[in-house]
Amino acid sequence: MNTNFIALFSLIIGSVLFHGDKKTSANNQGDNFIYQGRVEKTNNNSVILISSASSVSFNFIGDKCDVKLQSIDTWEHHNYVSIELDGEYIGRLKIEKGLAKTYPIAITTNNKVHQLTIYKATEASNGGVLFDGTTATVTEINHQTKKKIEFIGNSITCGMGNDTKEIPCGTGEWFDQHNAYWAYGPILSRALNTDFLLSSVSGIGMYRNWNDEHIEEAIMPDVYENLYLNKDNSKPYDFNFQPDLVSICLGTNDLSDGDGVKKRLPFNEEKYVANYINFIKTVYKHSPKTRIVLLNSPMVSGEKNTILVKCLKRVIAAFKKDKKHKKIALFEYAPMEPKGCGYHPDIEDHKLMAQQLESFFKKLLNEK
Repeated sequence: MNTNFIALFSLIIGSVLFHGDKKTSANNQGDNFIYQGRVEKTNNNSVILISSASSVSFNFIGDKCDVKLQSIDTWEHHNYVSIELDGEYIGRLKIEKGLAKTYPIAITTNNKVHQLTIYKATEASNGGVLFDGTTATVTEINHQTKKKIEFIGNSITCGMGNDTKEIPCGTGEWFDQHNAYWAYGPILSRALNTDFLLSSVSGIGMYRNWNDEHIEEAIMPDVYENLYLNKDNSKPYDFNFQPDLVSICLGTNDLSDGDGVKKRLPFNEEKYVANYINFIKTVYKHSPKTRIVLLNSPMVSGEKNTILVKCLKRVIAAFKKDKKHKKIALFEYAPMEPKGCGYHPDIEDHKLMAQQLESFFKKLLNEK
């Protein structure tokens, strides 16, 4: 067969793939796509959503919008994204394992111009969600300047176990109830009209993890500067986000008793405080103008909460003479009986957490 004919045939076929519609690639349209959170742009016009609630937003016209998504990891499994259309949450979408697939988005409004935002519902440790473009007619999008908040934390901050509407606790995969869109950080940010970034990993701690004495697993100080929030330091995070406020909620796992089977040492207050102090210095290194607020945990109560708050006050006291940075604040949650999976907050609990934080964070953001 003539080689020129083969080349032409291949070109024609390639141009009509993706449901026969022209695909707008993920990163070749400049300002027409807005990415937030920890993301990685690939060499083939795709973008990987990495961290919890990392997102892509774009405007489009018309009544049809398909998006091409893929769950990517070292092993094949599904993932989840949450979809927001024209400012309204329209549900969570399961991204099936395997090659990239096309997912139609139901258009539920009559707006002339629609805005779609795809949020990664799962977390960095669940692998990435690759966004490989849309068939929609993409139009210009404006990103207004807003205050910025970074939320550093563990499973609570990820939104683990909070969405039980479709899959009950104790069924499916451990991440089947993840929905970072409804974690307290994104809820609070929407209420305050701020941009946000989640740097969070389930089970992680400041000096040890839920069931590891920092022997086999990395802790937050080990992974924070890495793009994928894991041990891979070949891809550093660029820290271009520059938050006005950094919220740190770590201590639940340091104070955990583990699974009751693996050997667990008594909580080491000195290690926790020392690591916390050094970690704050790392935050300041990358975001020197930020204001830091430390949170206790809604999953820690009684004597453990007393110990946790005591440690957090010690950390703050260590920066008492620091005139270079803004004063570190402390927020203490009211006691809570979490109703999500694995003694985690559910969506309604996260709403209450965000409500508790709202006036406090608003005041901090407005301080000069």
